[in-house]
Amino acid sequence: MEPQIETARPSPPIAVTREDHDRLADLAAAASNRLPEIADRLSAELARARIVEKAAPTLVTMGAHVSFRDEESGEVRDVTLVYPKDQDLAQGRLSVLTPVGTALLGLSAGQSIPWRTRDGRWKTLTVVNAANPAAVSTGAEA
Repeated sequence: MEPQIETARPSPPIAVTREDHDRLADLAAAASNRLPEIADRLSAELARARIVEKAAPTLVTMGAHVSFRDEESGEVRDVTLVYPKDQDLAQGRLSVLTPVGTALLGLSAGQSIPWRTRDGRWKTLTVVNAANPAAVSTGAEA
């Protein structure tokens, strides 16, 4: 029996600020040897993202505070999306160079996305709420 290859599942549209896009593209390139699968996934997300100059208040950007639900377990987690050097899971700071961090990037409140766990299983997460500090401080609109 031949192994079945599971193809990627459809993903919702996402948006990324120009500043985040540029910094994250550099990060993905730098991580390509050390974390090739995650770096490739981050690069793919950046390639499909719509680039925006200003982030909407509920857009998941770097530094955004996010509540998301695991649709399989129903568990809701609260995290802040950060760069790898700032990750501290005990403090709720999740690196963008993790499968969940990459999946969250660019989503808005109410959107769901399928993502692949490190062991190859597909799960779905839904952004319950997101607060983008840059958008709140500048009064950016959606």
